[in-house]
Amino acid sequence: MNIESGATRERLVTGPFIAVTTALFLQFMFVGMVIVIIPRFVELQLGGGELGIGLTLVAFAGAAVACRPAIGPLSERFGRRALMRAGALMCAGAALLAGLSPNLGVFLALRAVMGVGEAIVFVAASSLIADLSPEGRRAEGASYLSVAVFTGVGIGPIVGEWFLGDDHYTRTFIAAAGFAVIAAISVFRVPSRVDRVAEGPSRGFTFFHRAALWPGIVLACAIASFASFGAFIPDYARSVGLAGAGGLFAVYSAVSLVIRIFGARIPEVIGLRTSASIALASLAVGLALLAAVPSAWALWLAAGITGAGMALNYPPLWARVVDSVEPHERTAAVSSFTMFFEVGNIVGGLSLGIVAELAGKRSGFAGGVVMAIIGLVVVWTMLPERNPARAEAPTMPSAPIR
Repeated sequence: MNIESGATRERLVTGPFIAVTTALFLQFMFVGMVIVIIPRFVELQLGGGELGIGLTLVAFAGAAVACRPAIGPLSERFGRRALMRAGALMCAGAALLAGLSPNLGVFLALRAVMGVGEAIVFVAASSLIADLSPEGRRAEGASYLSVAVFTGVGIGPIVGEWFLGDDHYTRTFIAAAGFAVIAAISVFRVPSRVDRVAEGPSRGFTFFHRAALWPGIVLACAIASFASFGAFIPDYARSVGLAGAGGLFAVYSAVSLVIRIFGARIPEVIGLRTSASIALASLAVGLALLAAVPSAWALWLAAGITGAGMALNYPPLWARVVDSVEPHERTAAVSSFTMFFEVGNIVGGLSLGIVAELAGKRSGFAGGVVMAIIGLVVVWTMLPERNPARAEAPTMPSAPIR
């Protein structure tokens, strides 16, 4: 599809754009390594059970939500680069101590610190990408940013399981912390901020930006649905005969990567409602397969279907939020919108953790199907379709970067 506007001819992938995505990739290598070992560590080492696994999601997500309102003012004062470095170092410090946790309570506190650190890194990086992406290409920019996320989450579990071996938890947490430290070092190439022409005054402390509400609720439903996959697959994979879950996460991430690299323009072409509907329907189908068929082939197929669903969900919702606010409101709007990642994890982790504790992991997957269906209802009742090819206002001059 050829969209004739000056905005689409402006370059998207620049040096600063690549610097942001590289730093985020390293940070999500850390995330991927931690994700794959937490279920086993909590259940086998700390004796927390399925509910304990769910509580780790709640601790992580709750802390990330609580810190969100402060990120905007801190970003205005210190710049995005400083926040990315600080967040990565917080994650590294918490991971170094996590393997030594004597009980579930201490580990939950350290997961909360990781939640704050990851929230800071992700909001700062997302705000920079919003500033660096031309008008009319922000969903495409979000797709490429998410490539860093999915690559890290895809490779991280494989590396994590290699370090884990026969339950070497401390060694694995230390290795994960190393990637977070490298992420903190690598941000020296990331711009501190991007100054836009006609940028207005800072909003200051804003707990929640209303532009994020309905797109955020849809995102939360998708994340809550996916929470059952991320939380229960590592142990469930072994129960059906697989050696581990690293390969499943790799398939999930590979499918998402292919779609977000080669289909980055898809959400802008087919529109928000269609893209989000396909995403949520795919999640429902993939999790229904996990709930209904306890076989290895079903896990591999479900991982691919789930990956397709997650690939088409976030970029158009993010672009809808960013395009609906003024440049000086972006950090507050992005912070509010990305807060729904944690809201989804809290809802999914707690509710589906309880379901799985009472009725088994397959029931937890079935609960994920319900979450996806709720998201579909919100899309069709609260988010009217917009013309994805609408003409954009003339693009402002290139922003100076510092």
